[in-house]
Amino acid sequence: MTQVSRRRSTLQILLLSAGFFVLVAISVASVLLVNKAREDNALVVHTVEVESQVANLLLDIRRAESATRAYLLTSAPQYLSEYQAAAAGLPAALGHLQMMTVDNPTQVANAAKLKAAVEQRLAEFALGVERVKNNDVATSVDILRKGTSTDAVEAIARIGRDMRAEEDRLLAARTATADRTQVLASSVTIAGSCMVLALAALSLVLLRQSSRARDDAEARLRDNYVNLETIVDERTADLREANEEIQRFAYIVSHDLRSPLVNIMGFTSELEELRGDIFRRIATLNRTALLAPAMEDATDVAEPELEGSDKQLSDDFNESLGFIKSSIAKMDRLISAILNLTREGRREFKPVRIDLRELIDSIVKTVAHQAAEANATVEIGALPNIVSDRLALEQIFSNLIDNALKYLKDGVPGEIAIEGRTKLGFAIFEVTDNGRGIDPKDHQRIFDLFRRAGTQDKPGQGIGLAHVRALVRRLGGTMSVASELHNGSTFTITLPIKWSGKNSGKNRDRES
Repeated sequence: MTQVSRRRSTLQILLLSAGFFVLVAISVASVLLVNKAREDNALVVHTVEVESQVANLLLDIRRAESATRAYLLTSAPQYLSEYQAAAAGLPAALGHLQMMTVDNPTQVANAAKLKAAVEQRLAEFALGVERVKNNDVATSVDILRKGTSTDAVEAIARIGRDMRAEEDRLLAARTATADRTQVLASSVTIAGSCMVLALAALSLVLLRQSSRARDDAEARLRDNYVNLETIVDERTADLREANEEIQRFAYIVSHDLRSPLVNIMGFTSELEELRGDIFRRIATLNRTALLAPAMEDATDVAEPELEGSDKQLSDDFNESLGFIKSSIAKMDRLISAILNLTREGRREFKPVRIDLRELIDSIVKTVAHQAAEANATVEIGALPNIVSDRLALEQIFSNLIDNALKYLKDGVPGEIAIEGRTKLGFAIFEVTDNGRGIDPKDHQRIFDLFRRAGTQDKPGQGIGLAHVRALVRRLGGTMSVASELHNGSTFTITLPIKWSGKNSGKNRDRES
């Protein structure tokens, strides 16, 4: 399924890339073809304008010729004015025609010939007008009759036909080119649109497939989530039941162990009393008969002096009893610690708002005498207020401060600092001391139950830090230590600023 999804994603990317390139190509081609069509249309328009200019020029020549003839026949001044107006505009019209045809060598030559013929014809018009002004009307009329077939007239007609034919040829060619350009532009637009529509259709198909695949994946995810929740609930219930069973077992075992321990302690006391009686009797047997009655009557006096092997036996007996009594005391403390842990594990935590500075200040006051004896000072820095279980926090910081005071370096004034800060919804507390420190290889060992590190010259059962870490976890936090031998220690505790108590059971199950 992962390969199919990856292949579908790759295909979608390729389609999007292809669509992008098609749009770019269509846009570029459309711009080029539009510019080409604009140029072709401009050439067509230019050809039409040249034809129009040639026609207008020929028309102006006919107007000048008509006005000249009318003036020759009637000598009327208005015809002279019409002739002069038409003749005056012909040079400018010729110049404009030459400028318009400068791009075509054929038309350039034709325009030059036309200009010469028109100038010759204008000269003939001017000569006729001048004769009328000199009252030589008969000669002017005779010239007029013959003027219809002069070389200038034929040249103007022939050149005009040639120029129109050339422009007609150009018009046909340029019109065909413009039509082809428009057809090509339309074809490119249609083809590009078809490709875009095809890519869009294919993208829609892939999108629907992806949507169906996503819906299927979401359905499977929901099913898996429901199954996972069921499994988690079952596992949580199993863990909670196992944890409660472990706590009950620990309580029962601790309670049942205490009964034989009490018996052992009682029999040890009786054995100690019997020891005195036994060794008094041994001393009595070794004394002289003179001292025997006094020894037998002195049941409540101190034990008589023993000598030799009897003294050695008495010392060994006392040492054995001492070992038994110290072991009994240690076992009693361990059983009491286990009972306290099981009771603490059953206690329900209650989140309340806590002034950390006030809480830790009260803890420091309770150990003020111990700090003074150890020549140590406890500095309390800035501490954020949090919502958590008060009793658990008291136990956490009491254990840490007590450990810091207990394991200071001899002969060095103790310095203990407690500081806190907040970060991303958590409160981070650091308890730092300048004590004897902890070997890095023992950093995890110190958090194990009944395990201790370093020189065992201080009283304790190896429960404090294990209990502290268990409490921190139940409060939804973490705990770590940074330390080196002879360089002090820093215990870092991270707790939620606003603990709701919902994760207490989960953490407790996880600890089990």
